[in-house]
Amino acid sequence: HEHIGRRPTMAFGNSDGDFQMLEWTTSGEGPRFGMLVHHTDSVREWAYDRESHIGRLDRGLDEAEARGWVVADMARDWATVYTP
Repeated sequence: HEHIGRRPTMAFGNSDGDFQMLEWTTSGEGPRFGMLVHHTDSVREWAYDRESHIGRLDRGLDEAEARGWVVADMARDWATVYTP
């Protein structure tokens, strides 16, 4: 925001480390979009969740619905993770 001088209208994250970015972006006035990518597909990509040693996603999952954020489940929602 320091370069364009405006609050972003969309933010995407995949761990609780992105929580503040999503919170700040979606708390602005006007249309906003926040999305968390939940890494649930250990076959096609590294999976992590609440108890993960890396990329922990706990608070984001707990608060996403109340904040109006979309949670994309990698195993369920994506047909292709990496193009073959």
